[in-house]
Amino acid sequence: MAMSFTGLFSGAGGLDLGFEMAGFEHAYSSDIDEWSVRTLQENRPGWHSTEADVMELSPQDLPDSDVLLAGFPCQGFSLGGNRKEGDERNYLFKEVVRLAKAKKPRFVLIENVLNLRTMTEPVSGKPFVDVISDHFEALGYHVKHNIFRVSGYGVPQTRRRFIFIASRDPFPKGFHWPSPEKDTPASDFLADIRDDMTDSLPNHNPEWGFRSRVHDETGESFDPEELPIPCRFSRTGSDGHPIRSLDVPFPAIDTATIWGWAQGNVVAERQEKDRINGSFVRNKDTDLKLWRIRASRLRSFTDREYARLQTFPDSWVFHGDNKRHTHKQIGNAVPVQFALRIGSFLKTVGAAQRSGKVMKPAGKGRSTQIELGI
Repeated sequence: MAMSFTGLFSGAGGLDLGFEMAGFEHAYSSDIDEWSVRTLQENRPGWHSTEADVMELSPQDLPDSDVLLAGFPCQGFSLGGNRKEGDERNYLFKEVVRLAKAKKPRFVLIENVLNLRTMTEPVSGKPFVDVISDHFEALGYHVKHNIFRVSGYGVPQTRRRFIFIASRDPFPKGFHWPSPEKDTPASDFLADIRDDMTDSLPNHNPEWGFRSRVHDETGESFDPEELPIPCRFSRTGSDGHPIRSLDVPFPAIDTATIWGWAQGNVVAERQEKDRINGSFVRNKDTDLKLWRIRASRLRSFTDREYARLQTFPDSWVFHGDNKRHTHKQIGNAVPVQFALRIGSFLKTVGAAQRSGKVMKPAGKGRSTQIELGI
């Protein structure tokens, strides 16, 4: 019989969808964001998905299920967010503990940014991961956690994610985390869409003519056979070069960074900014040169292109009343292919626990599935 799962903080459904693809039965999903819930409801009308504040959920609101998924907000931990030890969102794990205590799922799986492992909880002075572990161990759960670079798990990004598993039963003998595959290049997900200037795919409405006070679309003639080049339009003070290759994974796709395409006579160079008379000067005392891109034409990524990088299937449609709503849903999501692999892994952990057999890891670079052995 397939294990079932309940999703808290489900967002646009990346973690939940990955677990469904791994063979788990959906029991319930919830999120506080109305547009994320609409995305869930319209893509999976058969799911029980509700708009709810986790702090107001009672155990009676949740069905019984084998797995409780909880990708609670990462902004308080993330280097890309506020990174504040006292951020109230950092303590939403207590709501997960509260509901787990009442519902007693076989597994609790928490997904978050890697800094949850190192940031100190202000009251105890211990790393947050140790505080969370203490809470679950006090309920009788066994705990393991690890960091994953998702480019080795089917995702064309180098972002790293933290996975925490609390198991009611002891972990099986020979427990071994899934081994990474070969890095996934961005070309696997973007090569066939960069020249698609139609709206044949949902959330894909490409338009050349990126409006920018920083970058220059020159309108110069160019060879139409020249392929568009991926580039980063924001974070112009970054040390990383804004022109990227499709032959390797991208950096982490998030809710703030703007990516796009440049085509024809593409040049990227650092230039000094006028911090006396210029507009939008944040720090007049710095002499940092900023990246400027110049090309015959520019366009930003569509939501579908961002969703491809998060490995959502093209059939998954995002809903919102403006671009910010959809971009936020996509950027905050757990990459679906990573979720699929973690779900498949958890199934194998459960099978080994039931059978009493030893887990044997598959060879590196082959499959993330774990083989059962005597």
